[in-house]
Amino acid sequence: MEALISQFTFLSDKALLDKDYDPFTIEDLMKLFEIESYKAWVAVELEQEKEVEAEITMQQAEDHFDWVMDNSLDDDDDDEFGHFEEELERMSKAETEMRYSEGAASSAIASSKVHSS
Repeated sequence: MEALISQFTFLSDKALLDKDYDPFTIEDLMKLFEIESYKAWVAVELEQEKEVEAEITMQQAEDHFDWVMDNSLDDDDDDEFGHFEEELERMSKAETEMRYSEGAASSAIASSKVHSS
């Protein structure tokens, strides 16, 4: 396209300076501009179609992923996530109770030291 613009500039200057210039030369160049413009338009249209297809494919993949995740979490026979969640809760409660017991024991020791002094 840049070469066509350069050629058009050259021919335009020549048309202004040369009285014997053939105007059909610029017409031929304008046809080439039209062809190049059409090619660029088609390329943009194809690219846009590819983008739309990619978006559709991505949406289908996301929908499938969501379906798989929903089904894996809803499966009662093999509910690993639920078991994992329950185990984390048990561990959390045990740690909380242990820290509470340690805190209570530390308070009792500190309290007995204060009273014995």
